[in-house]
Amino acid sequence: MFLFGCQKSKESAEASEPQLFSLLSPEQTQVNFQNNIQEGLNTNVLMYEYFYNGGGVATGDLNGDGKEDMYFSSNLEANHLYINEGNLKFKEVAQQAGVMGRPGPWKTGVSFVDINGDNKLDIYLCYSGNLPPEKKRNQLFINQGNDASGIPTFKDEAALYGLDSPSNSTHAVFFDYDRDQDLDMILVNHNPKSLPVLDESSTADLLNKPDENSGIQFFVNPGKGGKFINQTKALGIQSSTLSYGLAVGISDVNQDGWPDFYVSNDYTIPDYLYINQAGKSFVNTINSSIGHMSHFSMGNDIADVNNDLLPDIFTLDMLPEDNLRQKLLMSPDNYEKYDFNVKVGFGHQIMRNMLQLNLGQNASGNTMFSEVGQLAGISNTDWSWSALFADYDNDGWKDLFVSNGYLRDYTNLDFLKYMGDYVQNNQNSIQRENVLELVQKMPASNVSNYIFKNKKDATFKNVTADWGIDMPTNSNGAAYADLDGDGDLELIVNNINKPASIYENKSNEVYKENKSISIDLHGLGENTQGAGASVSIFQNGQAQVVYANMYRGYQSSMSPRLHVGLGNLAKMDSIKVVWNSGKSQTIKGIKEFKNISFFEKDAKLIQTKEHEKKSYFARAESLILSPGNNPVNDFKRQTQLVNPLSFVGPVLKSADVNQDGLSDIFVGASQGNQAHLFIQKNGGQFRSVGISGSEGFEDSDALFVDVDADGDLDLYVASGGYANLEATSTYLQDRIFINDGKGNFSLSKNKLPNPNGSHSCVTQIDLNGDKLPDLFVGARVIPGQYPQVPQSQLLLNQGNGKFLDVSKNYPEIQSVGMVTDADFKDLNGDRKPELVIVGEFMPLQIFNFDKGKSINVTKTFFDESPAGLWNALWIEDLN
Repeated sequence: MFLFGCQKSKESAEASEPQLFSLLSPEQTQVNFQNNIQEGLNTNVLMYEYFYNGGGVATGDLNGDGKEDMYFSSNLEANHLYINEGNLKFKEVAQQAGVMGRPGPWKTGVSFVDINGDNKLDIYLCYSGNLPPEKKRNQLFINQGNDASGIPTFKDEAALYGLDSPSNSTHAVFFDYDRDQDLDMILVNHNPKSLPVLDESSTADLLNKPDENSGIQFFVNPGKGGKFINQTKALGIQSSTLSYGLAVGISDVNQDGWPDFYVSNDYTIPDYLYINQAGKSFVNTINSSIGHMSHFSMGNDIADVNNDLLPDIFTLDMLPEDNLRQKLLMSPDNYEKYDFNVKVGFGHQIMRNMLQLNLGQNASGNTMFSEVGQLAGISNTDWSWSALFADYDNDGWKDLFVSNGYLRDYTNLDFLKYMGDYVQNNQNSIQRENVLELVQKMPASNVSNYIFKNKKDATFKNVTADWGIDMPTNSNGAAYADLDGDGDLELIVNNINKPASIYENKSNEVYKENKSISIDLHGLGENTQGAGASVSIFQNGQAQVVYANMYRGYQSSMSPRLHVGLGNLAKMDSIKVVWNSGKSQTIKGIKEFKNISFFEKDAKLIQTKEHEKKSYFARAESLILSPGNNPVNDFKRQTQLVNPLSFVGPVLKSADVNQDGLSDIFVGASQGNQAHLFIQKNGGQFRSVGISGSEGFEDSDALFVDVDADGDLDLYVASGGYANLEATSTYLQDRIFINDGKGNFSLSKNKLPNPNGSHSCVTQIDLNGDKLPDLFVGARVIPGQYPQVPQSQLLLNQGNGKFLDVSKNYPEIQSVGMVTDADFKDLNGDRKPELVIVGEFMPLQIFNFDKGKSINVTKTFFDESPAGLWNALWIEDLN
């Protein structure tokens, strides 16, 4: 028996985990950076909405000594560069290295990249803000090598490379999209102005209006030291003024050997999933690959979270964990706004984190995802920024770190009301001083970051307190790296108005049995770090994969050195590297757990024979019906509805109605469409016949049943719907269509009781053992009176196709609840079928019939009847 619904699970208390991280003080590390934000007349969140979005972090070996260095971007002050001196001690050298950035605002994301293929990491720094172009041109610091004291020095050559963009940039990511062995660049930009109030016409206009300063930009590397070329439009990438880009994730999502990318967009603007068309262009498949997405998408990460060797996508949003902050910071859902967003192509958006599990490709070759963030336990992490999947405890499964916080509660509903009243009362006299006063009255909250342990079943355990990450901060950019070279990953976090957090990982002490390796990739051409490669590790029947992509989370850059946790297994069977070029190499029988280097020059291009995909299904064009367009908002009638109830169809049922040995299909009336019967012909083609008497109905269920005992199948159709209907409305009348034996149906009138509500299901039963088909008709709702329990019906067959309502003889079934589905099956093998009923806000119920009475036998099958919001029921013998 399958039941589909939702209910609160009874989770047993999970054991606590040992502390994994230790927060190091600035005195211990000599890292004294903090991203200081000072609000002023011209610098505050009401003048620039991204004022509290913070800065980034980059890690990598800049001076070639084998140790991971760190770089922090500061929004208003000088950036800091820290050279790793060993033992978690660092030296700040930004001024000496020449990478402090321009004085003043507004520095944002930072990326390490070997842009010129000289095996030295360079630094790309983004700028934004309401500033003139010359003050927000991005900088590209080219590594000039070390000075006499071993400090790397840099020279700004952004203009020389054609990458000194003056746009409102959040971050830059580098990858080899066309597999020509040099690195191209995506520049993530945003509109500095608030999202305007839109209608369908203005939305279409703005989406088609290109804007280099706000929209995403794609720069192609011509190679040989030439200037990068902006090829955004030529590659099919949308770069409209309606852009609020916050992050980009890179991975070969569809596993075709070409890197794709995912863009997180803030506000109502949808995310983009751009699939690489063999280096020639990109196609956005977000609406066909993903059912629903985050609403205010922040940072993202792409990683294989369930070890099925497919890249999954995780996006962050703003939904608080606890009910108090949800009610304080969230406005009520607006159904019409949601519906508008869908109509204009913004997709289905919900304000929470989304974990999109990669399901592989469907028959059409489209990569499909299943969103499981709530099931995974990682959907609510407040105002979050950076998402970083990595194996922090070295058990072979990737855990999740989330940076979190906003300096002031900008969406606090109490404050918004106060601000609205203030503006209304002082609209003719508001000065900048008044705006600053409003900002300073905005409430502030201190929340902690989050960290989740992978439970190895696509779910996660919140171990924020256990692992020692529960320090209240307002954190933005973050990175991970093995700073002390001991085989586990430290966390580095950029905080607003507090020192940067350096969390030492104690995995080697806490989980001594777990092992790890690090992997260095040495690519060909100018892709020296092997960007785009995948590394798969196989051990004892298990597998995992890590991807060579340095740019993860938010405004930040990871070390190119890959980290792999291995658990407590004694050896690895093999490691396979597939390079971005398509070449691959494998090593086997690895027993030493240490750093391993792979060189693309040793790899071979393996020609794989394309297997012809066998298609089990063909598109039946003769069956396609256009959906009706009958918009209605049920929530306007009753705001307490859980789901809209007007459109429950179209129902589909199959039977051989003309006794020719071929299955025919009934498609019920829905959303203004007439019901149709599709009669199958030889060769799999169908002939469509309209069902007279179905116009205007919303058919919620149907049953082929021989009601008049003449040897052919007649058709019972249950009527549903909600909008503009009352309990006794004509359009809630169920109907019987009589079959003439040749598949021709005619409406039989006055055979059924008058309507008493909106029905959801009909199933054949036998009330009196006379072998004539009786019926149970489940009632879902009384229109306009939700959640009052409607009256379901038990209909006794009179032998002439007419039914008598005997529901009053079975009061427990008649008032069982808001029924959504039912079935009549023999559950215990006694040859006496039971009636199984499920519904909304009700326990599953099972009934027997004996001597004109119903007996509730639920406890015979369940110690405790499962209660919930059941939507559908299917009963099957699985064992």
